[in-house]
Amino acid sequence: MKNTFLSFVLLLTLVLGVQHARGQGYTPSPENLAAREWFDQAGFGLFIHWGVYSILGDGEWVMNNQNISIDEYQKLPGFFNPIAFDAEAWVQMAKAAGMKYITITSRHHDGFSMFDSAVTSYDIVEATPYKKDVLKSLAEACQKADIKLFFYYSLLDWYRDDYFPRGRTGTGIPGRGEGKWEDYVAFMKAQLRELLTNYGPIGGIWFDGHWDQKKWDGKKFGALQVDWHYDELYGLIHELQPQALVGNNHHLGILEGEDFQMFEKDLPGKNTTGWGTPEDQIGNVPLEVCETINGSWGFNLQDRRHKSTRELIHYLVKAAAYGSNLLLNVGPMPNGEIQPEHKKSLLEMGDWLKTYGPTVYGTDKSPLTPHEQYVATRKGNRIFLHVLDPQVKIVHLEDVPVKINSVRHYDTQKKLPYKQSRFGVQIDLSALVLDSTDTILELTISNP
Repeated sequence: MKNTFLSFVLLLTLVLGVQHARGQGYTPSPENLAAREWFDQAGFGLFIHWGVYSILGDGEWVMNNQNISIDEYQKLPGFFNPIAFDAEAWVQMAKAAGMKYITITSRHHDGFSMFDSAVTSYDIVEATPYKKDVLKSLAEACQKADIKLFFYYSLLDWYRDDYFPRGRTGTGIPGRGEGKWEDYVAFMKAQLRELLTNYGPIGGIWFDGHWDQKKWDGKKFGALQVDWHYDELYGLIHELQPQALVGNNHHLGILEGEDFQMFEKDLPGKNTTGWGTPEDQIGNVPLEVCETINGSWGFNLQDRRHKSTRELIHYLVKAAAYGSNLLLNVGPMPNGEIQPEHKKSLLEMGDWLKTYGPTVYGTDKSPLTPHEQYVATRKGNRIFLHVLDPQVKIVHLEDVPVKINSVRHYDTQKKLPYKQSRFGVQIDLSALVLDSTDTILELTISNP
């Protein structure tokens, strides 16, 4: 029945998209600005990569990495029956971990839609024995728990013929055909309209895959080969849900119409991956760092690179010190459950945040330069210095542009000796037994 609506919906979406394209410039609405402020203070979110690729237990890029043909890959939905999926349990786990929002893959690069879509039968309701819309269940659970829900949406597609011209990835997948790019753009707009009208108020849309259509010389990205029609995509989102935030994992500076900026597996401006966003392209919008809880985004049966709770807390406070949220990813198993070791780590992070959350939530980047041994967040006239190395006895802070009035141990509020000069600040920690994960000092400063 869905295919009978396809031509009509795509035509309607294309016409509406042209209307969006006529608009010039982007001015965020009051609702959008309020959402940005909330997002900027949220601190911590849950990323979920889940799809039919989880059946193979080899990550979300398995179709590309193993060059699985279209005919072979489209057999996978027939095996996908996540009877252990419990949306409320997922949301309660996120809440117990201290997370304020969830971002979940609605459609990944394999082209399979994890929601009920009228413009394709290649979705979880039509093509799997499960026949239920997991995004609908998750949206309802999030609304009950006051957790905001964002949808990840892939721009690139290894499955559809109309994703043509093809990009840099998926070139070895047998069975890919050719089609019209304008049909693909219309398809994306139709699906975005569904996501923005069928699931209640959402936090935003998290785009990915822009880089697939950029030339790459092994060191840096080159020219863009297609027109993504971002003015139409972004305009549609802001029209249907003005508060919804738009972000795009393109590894560039902010483009017009975007409301937050993300950094994949990197702290803002660090570019340790080699394809990250340069420091001089960080925008004046809320920031978000995304990272995996192990080494994979999607479920990987043999991934043994599970990060310790200490490592995860360190990444959380480092992200906050750079003025960014942390979006921490888990890849649920094909039965719908999240791996026990990942749940354990998340709950341990939540326990830590029950005590130390005020040093993360609602904080800003501090005037102190992050260091391997310590990082700092700021809230008004207080700086929270997170000492991450338990072997440190004297903290040396260089280039301190503010006057320090007092230094206290956050846990005990005991005053600590310090000295400030034109060379910086020295804080004596010799009287403290440092925490093995994070010892927090509270510094008061003169100018808020």
